Amino acid sequence: MNLRVLGCNFRTAPVELREKLAFDDAKQQAALTEFAARYEAEVVLLSTCNRVEFYVNRPSEHSAIDSGLTAEFLSEVHRVPVEEIRPLLYEQTDTAAVRHLTRVTASLDSLVVGEGQIAGQVKQAYELARSLGTTGHLLNTLFPHAMRVAKRVRSETGIAHGHVSISSVAVDFVRQVFDQFNDKTILVIGAGKMARLTLKHLAELNPQQILVTNRSPAKAEEVAAMCNGIAVPWEELDDSLTKADIVLSTTGAKEQIMPKARFDRHVAPKRTSTLVVLDIAVPRDFDPNIHDGDRVCVFNIDDLTKMRERTLEQRRKHLAPAEALVESEVKNFVDDWNRRKSGPVIQQLFSEADKLRETVTSPLLGKLNGKLSEADRRQIEAAFRLFQNKLLHGPLAALKDASADQPDASRGLLDAVRKLFGLKG
Repeated sequence: MNLRVLGCNFRTAPVELREKLAFDDAKQQAALTEFAARYEAEVVLLSTCNRVEFYVNRPSEHSAIDSGLTAEFLSEVHRVPVEEIRPLLYEQTDTAAVRHLTRVTASLDSLVVGEGQIAGQVKQAYELARSLGTTGHLLNTLFPHAMRVAKRVRSETGIAHGHVSISSVAVDFVRQVFDQFNDKTILVIGAGKMARLTLKHLAELNPQQILVTNRSPAKAEEVAAMCNGIAVPWEELDDSLTKADIVLSTTGAKEQIMPKARFDRHVAPKRTSTLVVLDIAVPRDFDPNIHDGDRVCVFNIDDLTKMRERTLEQRRKHLAPAEALVESEVKNFVDDWNRRKSGPVIQQLFSEADKLRETVTSPLLGKLNGKLSEADRRQIEAAFRLFQNKLLHGPLAALKDASADQPDASRGLLDAVRKLFGLKG
């Protein structure tokens, strides 16, 4: 194995640099093809908002690709000074590289531990590289293994339990209040990015009706079209609030759009059912005093953030078993890979040793033919076989130990065994 992972992530590089180094689809395809051809290596390129990483395997007769070469390549592709890139790149080799990919895929190295998006991104990166022919035997074995381990981590530990995005947590709040949604009306106030993202999750509840209002009628129509909703004039906000069961408010207003006095005068007297308000605007759109904990529940961004942090804390409790599972699978992969590499050499060594033993014992036993009993012949053959096994024990034990703990030393020992015993390879 001559495996390397070279790159930067949210821990080592600021977002300003990660943005400069990010790859779109076309650039990623061109970079993969160029990198593989230039360095005669297998390569997978993983590019997300939080990391840019090259997973590289190069034939052992070539020198390893280091962070310096990678920085120069990134500088050339993105027109960013190499001095800005080189100090922020990290490099992991062999077993550490296997561990890194497995932790990344299992979302143990993510900004949000346990998030599910990264596994899909790793899969897409690998499938792209494979379709372009930039992967070989090692990466075609390693990446599917890492993806299988990630599935085990998600299914066998609690690392992915609970939602941690604000939009998903908002839906969790709503589910605590209502048992069904096919008879509910959702009112969306505002049309920004957060409103659209949260509305996407709320729409998956299949409510009876979605109303959208905004100071800009065009924006209200646009958001309503996204969810088969109905745009209502801003001037009908009070009336819309009387019809709604769930309110999502995300305006950019500098002052409250719904003071308590206005709510008490124009909305509360006409309501007969429970109202949940998800006020994720900053500053807040609804007066928090509207909340009574009974008929009207108002949750703001801080409430949602606290719930998100509780979920993350619960996930962190599952880190230890997840890490243990990953470590076990990394060891299994490395051991299996090294056995594959050393197995043919060991088999050839035994085969050659058997031939040499036969060239010595056959003439000897032929000369002693008729002078030995069958038991004597078996003892002589057993003695030579024992001598052979003892002679080979040292090299084989060294290979086994190096395969488990020192992949680089394992390669050197394999070459040495071939030369010392005159093996082909």
